Amino acid sequence: MVHTETKVLTAHVPLPLAEKIDRMAARLERSRGWIMKQALSAWIDQEEERNRLTREALAEVDAGRIIDHQAVQAWADSLNTDTPLPVPR
Repeated sequence: MVHTETKVLTAHVPLPLAEKIDRMAARLERSRGWIMKQALSAWIDQEEERNRLTREALAEVDAGRIIDHQAVQAWADSLNTDTPLPVPR
């Protein structure tokens, strides 16, 4: 078994959220700490992916690979019609 160093972090959470955590911990037969680590890890993964996608999108803009707003608006407006336009590229 691999043991890693840990650090205790403290957070004040609203009681309804704490109660949900307690219920989930009981249902999954896991500790409250395990639930918190899973939730925090998932949130950090999500934020890192959001940051990666933002940097990727900004690089596309810097390279001039953009889609005209009017083309996107026309496409969006066409979605509720019988003849939707192809996705702008």
